Amino acid sequence: MAGGEEGKPKPLELTPTWIVASICSAIVIISLVFERLLHRLGKRMMRSSKKPLYEVLLRVKEELMVLGFISLLLAVFQGAMGRLCVRRSVMSHMLPCKPPAPDGVAETAHFVMGGARRLLAAGAASDDHCLKKGKVPVLSVEAIHQLHIFIFILAVTHFVLSASTIILGIMQTRNWHHWESKIHANGDNAPEMIKHVQEFKFIQDHFKGHRKRWRIFGWMCSFFKQFYGSVTEEDYTTMRLGFVMKHCNPTFNFYNYMIRALEVDFKKVVGISWYLWALLMIFLLLNVQGLYVYIWISLVPFIMLLLVGSKMEHIITELAYEVAQKHTAIQGDLVVAPSDDFFWFHRPKLVLLLIHVVLFQNAFEIALFFWLLVTYGFKSCIMGNRAYAISRVVISVISQLVCCYITLPLYAIVSHMGSSFRRVMFDENVTEGLVNWAEKARRRTRIPSKTPADVGNSQVDEASGVAVQITNAHADSLVQ
Repeated sequence: MAGGEEGKPKPLELTPTWIVASICSAIVIISLVFERLLHRLGKRMMRSSKKPLYEVLLRVKEELMVLGFISLLLAVFQGAMGRLCVRRSVMSHMLPCKPPAPDGVAETAHFVMGGARRLLAAGAASDDHCLKKGKVPVLSVEAIHQLHIFIFILAVTHFVLSASTIILGIMQTRNWHHWESKIHANGDNAPEMIKHVQEFKFIQDHFKGHRKRWRIFGWMCSFFKQFYGSVTEEDYTTMRLGFVMKHCNPTFNFYNYMIRALEVDFKKVVGISWYLWALLMIFLLLNVQGLYVYIWISLVPFIMLLLVGSKMEHIITELAYEVAQKHTAIQGDLVVAPSDDFFWFHRPKLVLLLIHVVLFQNAFEIALFFWLLVTYGFKSCIMGNRAYAISRVVISVISQLVCCYITLPLYAIVSHMGSSFRRVMFDENVTEGLVNWAEKARRRTRIPSKTPADVGNSQVDEASGVAVQITNAHADSLVQ
């Protein structure tokens, strides 16, 4: 009896105070050090005028707060969930592994996981509560703990992969900075000669003819071109000129604008939005033995990346096709016409949404594999077929590399071939001033006129209304 009492876990009131104080102190110190590091990192970003990256840091803090709240809920309600009982027949459907053979009247279940036998104690309070009713708990304490760890690993993996993707993607565009400097160095000194449209290398690379079969052939060329020389110097120069001629002036630094836009997009990509949490619930629901759903989940982002890359390349082809279709000869430089019509559903932002989903799916596959490997072992039933498990990781790694070195650089420049521009075109002070001005103008229009002087100034009000409409339209473009 004494040995049995000593083997039982001790409650808090029987634990030495020095152990409780030491463990709590270690946890608090680690948390404070981590919080101070994030605070100093944020101050450094603000001093270096990296407000988009500072907003990324704030988004990371928000995600950490969400994870902390999830941890709190799992910890607080694990007892209640353990006392939630269901019939045994309910627990025999949609299992990720085959249930073990029944062991007579004993309620102790044994699972072979990673070559080791794990004993789930049926004498726990929650199990006893359900066993007295002839039922079983809907979720054990151990299962809640493992789910808790997996969600945390998934969030960390998603952040690390998203950050590495953005960083490697920006590094992949470093040659574009030299092209931008070369454009500014040359200026507009070259004479404006009249050339046949087919003499431009941009047209030669992307336009193969007016006939319908060449349009279909263009999709095939776009698919393969994303793997080699996806953005050439002629592509960058032509698309840059099309953007600056539509929205600003030729002296505009398009490369800096593009990098600032990527930093803003990083804030969206690094977070886990509600639809990604919904995808996670669907992935967990479909993890049923025999479906091998995770091998398909790993293939979907890879196929999506190839489709997105092909679409980005095809937009460049359509820009060339539109110019070649409208003009026979051009004086001066070749200027393309950016438009939302080139994008799916006329929404350039849809591409970023797809990239966001792909990055989360890759993070899910990689996090799930290593979590299962550490928790259950490579030979466990929940890991599934070993060949499938290895294939999933390989496909996810390849998808991550394709996103870093191919899809993201293409998105960085082609996404600006829409009808509008991003608010990062202006400095932060200018943007805030314009938005505040537009907001004040909107508030003035909502205040009714009550004085006779206001009634007599109808022409002024009409002119003010026109100014407000122009300001609102400009503010809307800034938000985009």
